[in-house]
Amino acid sequence: MKYVHTFDRIARRPVAVFGAGTLGRRIALMFATRGGEVRIYDPDKAQAESAVEYVAATLPEVISQRGSGEPGGAVAHDSIADAVAGAWLAVEAVPERLDIKIPLWGRIDSVAPPDTIFATNSSSYASRLMDENIEDKSRFCNMHFYMPPGSNAVDLMSDGETAREAVDSLLTILPEFGVYPFEARKESTGFIFNRVWAAIKRESLEVVAEGVARPEDVDAMFRINWHMPVGPFQMMDSVGLDVVLDIENHYAAENPDLPEGPRRLLRQYVDAGELGRKSGRGFYTYDEPSST
Repeated sequence: MKYVHTFDRIARRPVAVFGAGTLGRRIALMFATRGGEVRIYDPDKAQAESAVEYVAATLPEVISQRGSGEPGGAVAHDSIADAVAGAWLAVEAVPERLDIKIPLWGRIDSVAPPDTIFATNSSSYASRLMDENIEDKSRFCNMHFYMPPGSNAVDLMSDGETAREAVDSLLTILPEFGVYPFEARKESTGFIFNRVWAAIKRESLEVVAEGVARPEDVDAMFRINWHMPVGPFQMMDSVGLDVVLDIENHYAAENPDLPEGPRRLLRQYVDAGELGRKSGRGFYTYDEPSST
């Protein structure tokens, strides 16, 4: 199988995004900035339609700020087969649960074109942990986005069998969509940036769990000292505290020596339904819940 394509050829083929949550819709947004079609599948039809509306509303501003590009479009599909038909790339951005990801990839694999590149946006699981139902594993890899269109670095990581041509194609093509890939040269839980971020996030949580500081104190110091627009607790609220907890549980399963305080603090918020921006309340209180 050969994955080397010219951008012109790629631009005429759609991208399929599976999962219409906070990151799924933002990934779809970026792939709509070069005039192509993005197909969004989510078992929650209302969520998929909301993601389409988000892309349509946000796309003009992204293209204007970039100073280049051509508006494409996003379409919601209620069929996996329809979503992936003819797609050059299928991106999965569903919750961080292997019991969801593994069967979904089996369903995608059964109907996707043979040259479609498969990429999971998982932030904590190596793609090889979810490839058991994928027949051709050479087309599968991790492609982890952060929070586009504001944070546009992307981690790429092989599942151990990923074709070099697939990785090289992504390294070449993704910048055309305003996202910038960096390859993890060996398998690494958390990839590149997330390994560094995990240490910052975990120690920030521990400081608050111990009663040393409040979330707003930590965030303010990051903004002042490092000239960051937001601090760690604001970032966690944007990601979703349930997602942050899932990731921390995964790290802890691999390293039992990690402190319990950060996970205990996160569980208090999650158990209370305080998930961050998407629920209207987390470490901070927001005027209304947000799905973006």
